[in-house]
Amino acid sequence: MRKFPIYISCCLVLVFGSCKTIRKLTDKDGSMANSAPKKTRKSNPVFLDNIEVTPGNAVTSRHKTSTTNQRRKITEAGDAANNDASYGFSNPNIPKLDIEKAAALQYKYSLIVNAPVEELNNLPLLQLIDQWWSTPYCLGGNTQNCIDCSGFTKMILKDVYGKELKRTAKEQHQQAEKIGVNELREGDLVFFQTTGRSISHVGIYLTNNKFAHASSSGGVTISDLNDRYWQPRFRGAGRIYK
Repeated sequence: MRKFPIYISCCLVLVFGSCKTIRKLTDKDGSMANSAPKKTRKSNPVFLDNIEVTPGNAVTSRHKTSTTNQRRKITEAGDAANNDASYGFSNPNIPKLDIEKAAALQYKYSLIVNAPVEELNNLPLLQLIDQWWSTPYCLGGNTQNCIDCSGFTKMILKDVYGKELKRTAKEQHQQAEKIGVNELREGDLVFFQTTGRSISHVGIYLTNNKFAHASSSGGVTISDLNDRYWQPRFRGAGRIYK
């Protein structure tokens, strides 16, 4: 009789122990299921008007920047300059350009001087610079075989602006009315001391610190006033009124 209660107790221990074990296993399986990462559906790229879009990601446009407005501005500026009588077209040596050639010339030099095409509307000036570009330097020269700095500025001011300059850089410096650097505008003269004790080089100012000149090393070209060679040799600017 005493064995029966002991037997019952043992059975109850086994039953409750099994239930706890099963519960632990069930809880363990459930937590694993809950913590498992959810599978995400992979989205394929969608193409809309040449723009690649992957849902959930940033949009990156593949469009190239439109040049329509830029070309329109170039054409309009060239057309306006060609019809402006104030820009030296009375000189038979500077023929008018058609709109396409004028626009191409403006665009070319806007890149060289790093300025908007709207600022380069003096087509006779651009034509002459382009015509004389890379002409070799020679002292006393004034032809397209070779030319010196003062011969170049004398030719430009006469053919484009109708103004007479004296022949040498020193004489042109004495002739010009002195102005400050902050007053510089297209057609003004810029002077340098490259040799000796007086003015020995001259160029014609364009825009954006750029000036055209006949360089002894590279012929007719465009340089920057802030260039490490020209900046320490710069001696001032001047303007010719007549």
